[in-house]
Amino acid sequence: MNGEETGSARRSYSLAQATEDLATYQRLKRSTALGTLLIVSVIGLLALRWFFNPAIALVAGGCCGVFNALLTMRSGERLVERRSVGAFVLSSLLRIGLFGIVPVTFAVAGPWWSMAWYFAGFFLPLGIFAYAAQRAFAAK
Repeated sequence: MNGEETGSARRSYSLAQATEDLATYQRLKRSTALGTLLIVSVIGLLALRWFFNPAIALVAGGCCGVFNALLTMRSGERLVERRSVGAFVLSSLLRIGLFGIVPVTFAVAGPWWSMAWYFAGFFLPLGIFAYAAQRAFAAK
């Protein structure tokens, strides 16, 4: 065989399947963003009276998490299109710097554990997307 693939080992992936998967991916992006914003808004409003700063941190974390997830996804798409690793790495470093500063401001404003609420909101879109993508693509 000398490292060559056999005809039976190759899997074909049609344009129709690729188009369907891309549509599913786009749908998941939208639903993840909207779902995250809805969840953090409702929980933030419910907690606002008793935990003002943490509730604000949760909402800010959710908004930053959605923005970060969408930027990361777009950067990944551009990496596939343009094959520019340098731009991908630079955008990643800028995102880490930007979104790493925000929770510190909540910790400084107090209470310090507000930072945990920020991270809960920040990583919520990642969790929602991972769960939804696993379910959507599990049958394939």
